[in-house]
Amino acid sequence: MKRALALVLAAVGSLTVLPPAAPAHAEPAGLSVTGWALDGSPTSLVSRNAAGLSTVSVAGVSITARGTGVTRPTDGARRLAAAAHHHGLTAELLVGNYSNRLGDFDPRAAHRLLSRPDRIEAVASRLASYVGAGGWDGVNVDLERVRAADADGLVALVRSLQEAMPAERTVTVDVSASTSSAGYRGGGYDLAGLGGAVDVIKLMTYDQHGPTWSGPGPVGGLPWQRRSLTTLLRVVPAEKVDLGVAGYGYTWPRRGTGRTVTVAQARRLAARDGARPRWDARQGEWTARLDGGTRLWWSDRRSYAARVVLARRQGLHGLAVWRLGSADTLR
Repeated sequence: MKRALALVLAAVGSLTVLPPAAPAHAEPAGLSVTGWALDGSPTSLVSRNAAGLSTVSVAGVSITARGTGVTRPTDGARRLAAAAHHHGLTAELLVGNYSNRLGDFDPRAAHRLLSRPDRIEAVASRLASYVGAGGWDGVNVDLERVRAADADGLVALVRSLQEAMPAERTVTVDVSASTSSAGYRGGGYDLAGLGGAVDVIKLMTYDQHGPTWSGPGPVGGLPWQRRSLTTLLRVVPAEKVDLGVAGYGYTWPRRGTGRTVTVAQARRLAARDGARPRWDARQGEWTARLDGGTRLWWSDRRSYAARVVLARRQGLHGLAVWRLGSADTLR
């Protein structure tokens, strides 16, 4: 999920952390909070973050390359769902089109599924059976790099899921952020159709900048997030929208390709170099420049607190954090 999956999370040794971590924030009253988790994550992640969460969305199944089916939930995904329920949280089964073979999302697989009504019905039926058998509370659809021509198919998929599952089960969809209506349409999103068919749209307001597609800049700066929300909210009711929050960062070295870093790794890199991280209040993120010329941007719990304020001002349903284990602990 997300472009961050296509980059390597390299290990960094334990060092003094800079800047000091801000005090943890309690789950914001009146806002739902989703934490995305990879299916291989330890259940202890759920325990550590439970106080700040409403829902855990587990990246547990993928559509097949031919678009004709969907893989089964892994044991790890089922364990995370059980851990979420143990802590009184809801658990979503995330279905995506990320391909380990490609190291990226597979637009051809998405097209093969979304262009065929029979395949849409078959996949929706299979996912509904997984939800019923596994006690999941809903499905989170995370198909990315969708072709503009497949926008109707994406709406058909979420509608089919709603019809295939009991009314108390939810269907949510992840939407890549854009600042224009044309940008959303080009990304394969019929916002009005999706808004009418799903329970919640999780707006992925991150990856504004990244080392393989742009120069240095905020992962998801506040001005860009506000513009993306403004465009979306012209069509979709605010109470159906979750604001995506990055819990990671990126590096931009002077030579070679940068990489994804967890929040803790970003702090350690700055500490090891003796760099002084700077809080950019306008963007709501940290940035630093290392001696070798590498630039860093990352989004931590202080960034999260700023997004809580934005979500409240916009009257949103809640927030969605990518991802548990990379972000600061939610409390």
